[in-house]
Amino acid sequence: MIHWLYERALMQGITLLPSHICFMITERDMQATPGKLAQVIMWCRAVNLQFARSKGETTGDRESGRCAIKSVMIHISTPDPARMLPCLPAIREVARQSRLSLHIGELTEVRGKGIEVCVAIGKSGRDEIASCIRKMAHDKIPPAEVTEQTFEQYLTFPYTPDLVIKTGGYHLTDFLIWQAVYSELFFSDVNWEWFRKTDFLRALRDYQARVRRFGK
Repeated sequence: MIHWLYERALMQGITLLPSHICFMITERDMQATPGKLAQVIMWCRAVNLQFARSKGETTGDRESGRCAIKSVMIHISTPDPARMLPCLPAIREVARQSRLSLHIGELTEVRGKGIEVCVAIGKSGRDEIASCIRKMAHDKIPPAEVTEQTFEQYLTFPYTPDLVIKTGGYHLTDFLIWQAVYSELFFSDVNWEWFRKTDFLRALRDYQARVRRFGK
């Protein structure tokens, strides 16, 4: 009962939501709690609904994505993506409540509908940047015409997260090294396995308290 009241108090204090969120987890995290992924997406959907109700928004407002978490990125760091194959059924369960885009090795699959969810397994930001350069060279883009906007058209993951959440400590990978340069970072001491909705709400509360400068 006390836990529920605390969760409710945290939610009532949220006045601003990040549109795009990225969670950074490890292979071990995913193996320990395969069902956590679907649970986290359920939290995001619940937060959207509760936030909309608190603001008196209409169904149309919610569907248009105003004042809502629009997309969730999950990066699972692993030196060998093949080790994640047993977890794929649990990951695909996410498609029951979202539009899932799954990236593992050379495989990309899209299924479901709803909030945008992208799961990237064992992907590297440096590899993505190198791939962009190769693609631009293949398309014979003149060096003088290479701008930030041109480069971003070649990104595999065209996501710019407002908030990056890393559970279990301060170690980050190079994933989204270009896209997340101006993102707000939240490090939770709680491991992914024990990460609760209250921890997620704390991250959202922390985000809204920050002044985003976008490198300025």
